Order: sequence, then C-alpha cells, then structure tokens
Amino acid sequence: MLPPISHRIATELSQATGTVHPKQVEAAIALLDEGATVPFVARYRKEVTGGLDDAQLRLLDERLGYLRELEERRAAVIKAVDEQGKLSDELKKDLLAADTKTRLEDLYLPYKKKRRTRAQIAREAGLEPLARALLADPALDPEAIAVGYVDASKEVADAKAALDGARQILMEEFAEDAELAGQVRDHLWDAAKLKSEVVAGKENEGAKFSDYFAFDEDLKKIPSHRALALLRGRNEGVLSLNLDIEADADGRTRPERMVAARFGIKDLGRAADRWLNDTVRLTWRVKLLTRLETELVTRIREAAEEEAIAVFARNLHDLLLAAPAGPRATLGLDPGLRTGVKVAVVDRTGKVVDTATVYPHVPRNEWDRTIAILAALCSKHGVDLIAIGNGTASRETDKLAAELMKKHADLHLTKIMVSEAGASVYSASELASNELPELDVSLRGAVSIARRLQDPLAELVKIDPKSIGVGQYQHDVSQLRLARSLDAVVEDCVNAVGVDVNTASPALLARVSGLSATLAASIVAHRDAHGAFADRAALKAVPRLGDKTFEQAAGFLRINGGANPLDASAVHPEAYPVVERILARTGKGMADVLGDSAFLKRLNAGDFVDDRFGLPTVRDIISELDKPGRDPRPEFKTANFQEGVEELKDLREGMILEGVVTNVTNFGAFVDIGVHQDGLVHISALSDRFVKDPHQVVKAGDVVKVKVMQVDLQRKRVGLSMRLNDDPRDAKAERPRDDRPARPPQPRPTTPTPGGSMADAFARARKR
Repeated sequence: MLPPISHRIATELSQATGTVHPKQVEAAIALLDEGATVPFVARYRKEVTGGLDDAQLRLLDERLGYLRELEERRAAVIKAVDEQGKLSDELKKDLLAADTKTRLEDLYLPYKKKRRTRAQIAREAGLEPLARALLADPALDPEAIAVGYVDASKEVADAKAALDGARQILMEEFAEDAELAGQVRDHLWDAAKLKSEVVAGKENEGAKFSDYFAFDEDLKKIPSHRALALLRGRNEGVLSLNLDIEADADGRTRPERMVAARFGIKDLGRAADRWLNDTVRLTWRVKLLTRLETELVTRIREAAEEEAIAVFARNLHDLLLAAPAGPRATLGLDPGLRTGVKVAVVDRTGKVVDTATVYPHVPRNEWDRTIAILAALCSKHGVDLIAIGNGTASRETDKLAAELMKKHADLHLTKIMVSEAGASVYSASELASNELPELDVSLRGAVSIARRLQDPLAELVKIDPKSIGVGQYQHDVSQLRLARSLDAVVEDCVNAVGVDVNTASPALLARVSGLSATLAASIVAHRDAHGAFADRAALKAVPRLGDKTFEQAAGFLRINGGANPLDASAVHPEAYPVVERILARTGKGMADVLGDSAFLKRLNAGDFVDDRFGLPTVRDIISELDKPGRDPRPEFKTANFQEGVEELKDLREGMILEGVVTNVTNFGAFVDIGVHQDGLVHISALSDRFVKDPHQVVKAGDVVKVKVMQVDLQRKRVGLSMRLNDDPRDAKAERPRDDRPARPPQPRPTTPTPGGSMADAFARARKR
C-alpha cells in the first residue's frame, strides 16, 4: 500500500528542492483545491504552507495532477479485473503498490481487453495443455506430444500448427509478465544504446541531420536537445532509430537470458529445450523488444520534452522580467525595404500619438527626407528613445537612426535594437484590433516594438508565449504541456512585478492572480466609465468581482498616487491592520515610516505577530515598507553593436564583439552580434571553468563580450566564445559537436534580465 499522496509529494519535493513536510503539502493542496492561485499562496499564505515558494508550489500542483490521475486509473483497473473474477489478493496488493502509470499498466496488461490474439485463438483450439506440458517437462518430445492435439475442426491441421499455437500462448504469457517486463526495461535503460542511421536516399534532403547519419549513444545519457533532434529526424523520414543491445559471445542478449531465467528454461539437450529456447528468442524479438523499444523512446521523448519546456520557461521568465526603459516617449521603427519602415510614436504612457511610413532604403532611397521626418516627430513629441525592430533591414535602419542622432544631437536620442518576435502575431490579433482599431495592421507592429522597450512584460503578455520563441525544439514537444508551463511563468512574472490597475491593459490584468479575461475586461470597462480607482477597496464595485477574487488579486494590483500609500505596495489589504499596529506602537505616521530603512531595521518583527499573521508575513510587510512597490526588474541598459559589422561576411575570426544573449539552451547560448544571424557560444566556451548548465553562466538578455571563433557562410553559422583568450586556430583543430536546432532560432531582445532566485528554484524543481 502506497503512502498518501501528500506524503509522496513531500518526499519528491524534498529530493528536488529541500526538506518539505507532508503537513505543508496538505495545507497547500487544501488552498489550491479551494481555488487559490500559486502566486497568492506563495506570497500571502506562507504561514499556512510553511513557506513553500512558487517553484515548489508549481511542482506540487503538477505532481498532484499526475498522482490523482494515477489513483483514478488504479481504481478503474481494479474494478475491471474484479469484474473478470480474476482479482486475487496478491494481484490487488501489487496494483495498490504500483507507484507509476507504467507499473500499473504492466500489471494490467494480461487482463486488458484487446483484439483477438493468436494466443487466444490457440487457447480456444485447446492448445494450452500442450504449452503447459512442454514448459513443465522439457524432456517431452514436442513433435510426438503435439500429434495428440491435431484437430482439423479447430483448424489445427498438423503437429507443426499445434506447436505454433502452443508457442503463441507461451510468448504472450512471457511478454505480459509484469515483473519480467520491469526488469528488462530497467536493464535496457541502463545498458542499451540508441542508434540512428540515415534512410537510404535521404542524404541530401536531410543534410541538416548529417551529425546523426551514423550515430549511437547510451540511452540514458542522451541529452534532451539531441533526443529531440533524433526524433525530429525520424519524424521527417530522414533517420531510422533502433535500440542497439550488446550480445554475448554465443549471440544471445541479456534480455533473452532474463526471459529464460524467469521461466526456468535452460538448454540441457533435452527434447523440448530447443523449442523452448526458440520461444524465448521470439518472445524477446517479436514481443518484448518491439514494445519496450517504443516505451523507452517514449520515455526519452517525454524527458526531453520536460527539459525543453523547462528551458523555454527559464528563458521566457528572463525575457518577461527584462529591464524596462520606463515611462519615456519612444519612437518605434519596424524596418522594411520595399514596403518601407513603419513608424509609431508612443508617449510616456504608451499611448500612440503619431504614425508614419518612410522609405529610406532601396528602391526609393529617401534617406535625407526620412531623417527630416523622424527628427520632426522626435522634436514634436519629446522622444528620447528609438526602438528598432531586429528583423529584415534592421541594420540598415540602425544606421539611419545613428545618422539621425548625429545630425540632431540636440534631441539627445538613444537607439536600442529590440526583438520583434511575435509582433506580427500581435498586429493581426483581435486584441490589437481592439486596442488600436484606427491603425493599419502594418503600423501596429511598430507600436508593439516601441511599447516592449518601455515595458517588456506589459507588452509581451499580449502575445502567445509560444510565439516569442525562446525555446529549443518548441514545436516538437507537447503543445498542451508547453502552454500550461509558459502560462504559469507569465502568471508568476506578472504577479512578481505587480500591475497598475489604472493603466494596465486587459491582457496584463488577465494574468493577475484570481482574474480572468472576462473580469479584466470588466475592470477596464468600469475604469473607463467611472474614472481611475481611488483605492483597492473600490475594486469591489466591479461587477462579478467578489470577495474571493478580491482576496486573490488585491495584493498584486497597485493604485499609484492614491490616498493610502499601501495601495501602491505589495502589502495585502487584509494585512493593513499590521501596519496600523506598527504605526500605533512606534508613534510614527505613514509618511515617516515609508522608506526609512534605518528605522525599519530596528523593528522586531516578532512584536507584531498575532494569531492570523505570522513572522514570515510581518517580515514581508516590513521589507515592503522599506521599498514600497519596488520593481524586481534590473536597471535598464543597452548593448552596442560594432560599426561596420552588419552581415556574416563582415565577421573575421578573432574579432571581439559586444552582443546580447538571445536564447539559452542545454548545449550553449545564442548571441545576437548584429549580423542577422545569432552566433552560438557552445557550452564548452562559456567559461574557463566546467559548466554543467549554461543557465548558471548566462541568461536571455545578458550583454556579453564574445570572440568570433568560426564563420561558416554556407551554413550561416557562427561559432563564438566567451573565453576571450581562446585562439580560433585551436577551435578548428577540435570542433565540438554542433547541437544547435535544425531550425535557427529567431533573434531576441537586447535588454538585460535578472537571474532571479525564482528561475533557479523553478529549474531545480523541474529536474526530478
């Protein structure tokens, strides 16, 4: 009998993230079942859960779903076997002890309803006694004893047919033995290799998979990115995948010997020994190998998907928490050649105040006229930031902005290259149509580019996270699991930063704890009809925003400039009495306390604990009073691309350039150095020390210096190193395996992002 679900989850969490007790898990499950969100529980119910953080709670929630599904399936299996009258005490005990879905299905396999098999046909023909006799007494002569089972009316024409039927019965019995299947599966995982070969005639078509045309690696050691590459190659019909299992000197594999040992089959020269050993060999090759090979490749795929999703989640977290430029008037440029450069000016609040389309590049070459138009727009609207999309013609447009800045130095402009990933998706979306109904689709992209420089989080939440594309092999993983994971990351990031309820878009509000898209729209409608919310309590006037929703959301919603300064902080309204006790006991006013670090450090948090608010909450409140409404994101800064390095052909081995990390994978980091193609810093070139996980060294958005090690113009690949003393000549002598995705990643934003303890904890929690 297995321990309760809460105990199992506590054990798993302890192994992944540190000691966790079953009571903590039980408390968290109760809160989640009541409708509480992970951000709310992590932030405002620390006393209840014993301080479980959001990464632990996410893992808890995921495992809770799996284990509840397991229990539902267990009940269904026990019922199905019982209805067949075959539920022995021993089988029931085994079923109740099955701790994974795989083990449960192994036990259920012999009783599972299936299509009429050859073994069933043989049993119906009365051949089971023949099978039992030969297995029990190998001294019997198979041919002689089989003659007695010949029966034309049962389609057993001769002794050979009788023996074939008896073999099918034993093969099915052997293959459906749960203990044997588990032992063989474990052995294969530990000892087998996965081998790939190119499908004949696919060499040219599948050139991007050339690294895997003749490849093998230990099954359990294949990293996630390589596993997904192999599986993609198979799915595209370029590669064939098979298990490579070492055979003994006599040509028998270890799994064959395991089958024989399980059923006491030996080769002692007796009459039936050869027949029985042939049955073992066929059981292995026809039944077990086929089934277990599929299962193990599925296991690799699922593990690779899980890791790929975790990588995507970490990168998305970093991008969403990228440093915001802040409330500054911004000129957004969406580059283009023939169709022109789309221009949008947004004021410090993100409101569109002007638009234009200019044609500085070929074929119209209206360079000087464009500079004049842009200068006039910047002067008119007090622009001090230029956001340039990093797509087609981005470097040409970057040159344009540089000349604008040089000719009009009095404007004090700063230019930044910004990722336009997902901008086209947003431009054509219903959300964009509602937000910017008066603008043409082509101009909405420029607006998005400008706004994502001002506040990446507020703008990127409007785009399906999968369209931001900072993962590895994101199209090869379960899209449902990917979406669920990425949605959780977006929710955590939005609530970590907090949302100004009087300026936020419906898309941003919808990501706040407890709020849905419908409620977010209601909040905006109420705001439009009645004006800005004066305080958090005013939110209760929004239709369908009840007490439970208010409890979940209020702490993450900000009222800036309101009558109560606490409404602009992360202090939950339910905890305002704690602040009032602090003020009453110290004799100070709110204005005196806020931001007074020296005073707040002298407070003893334990003095303000009561039956409802424990030490963790009081400490959080004091910390928030020190820096009310603080933004956890880093300070804004930019990277500078080297002049004259604009295309791959401009690169020279040995160049040291500044760039921006656009994507971090398990095999290294991609860096935008301004040549329209990200370069790869292989994991071996990230640091002078050994690096197990690239995320420990860099994160998406980091500004880094790199040395150009290799340039492959034909394949459009650039090898980089963050070890600036590396010699490109040494790199040529020994090239690491290039495990980059077959489809090159899209360029990413140039604004830096924090590592963050949440990202690290989430990564640790995901690796179990």
